[in-house]
Amino acid sequence: MRKLGLILLAMITLVLAAPLAHAVQPDEVMADPAKEARARELSRELRCMVCQNQSIDDSDATLAKDLRLLVRERIAAGDSNKQVLDYLVARYGEFVLLKPRFETHTLVLWLVPPLVLLGGGLALWLHVRRRADTVARAGDAAAPLSADEQARLDRLMADGSDRTA
Repeated sequence: MRKLGLILLAMITLVLAAPLAHAVQPDEVMADPAKEARARELSRELRCMVCQNQSIDDSDATLAKDLRLLVRERIAAGDSNKQVLDYLVARYGEFVLLKPRFETHTLVLWLVPPLVLLGGGLALWLHVRRRADTVARAGDAAAPLSADEQARLDRLMADGSDRTA
C-alpha cells in the first residue's frame, strides 16, 4: 500500500512539474540575459508547426528547435521583436503565431466566438421566455368545472372527509 502511495506521489509530481520544463537546450541559450529573455518571450508567441497547439518554447520537435535558433539569430542581428515576428510571418504565414493579429483578414477569428456566445445567450433567453409564456397560457386556459364535474368533486370531497375522521 505504501509503495502505491509513493508511485502515485511521483506521478503527481511529474504531472505538476511538466509545465515547468522547457524544450530550450543549453546550447541554444544566448550569452546576454536580456536578449535571451526576449528570445524566450518571442518563442512563447510562436506556434510549433509540427505540434500545432504548442509554442516553440515548449516543443521538442526539430522544427521548433530550428525556429528557436532562427529567432535567436534575428535577435543577435539586431532585429526588434516586431521585425522578428514579421520575418517569421512572411516566411511561414500567420499560422506561425499562437495569437493571430487583429487585422481585417483575421476579423472572423476574433469576432465569431463572442457572436456565438451572444447568439447562444439570446437563444436561451428566448427559450425561457417562450416556456414561461406557454406555462402562463396553460394556467389561464384551464376552463371552469361544469356543473356535473363540480357535483362529482363535491361528492368525492365529502366521501374523503368521512374516511379521515
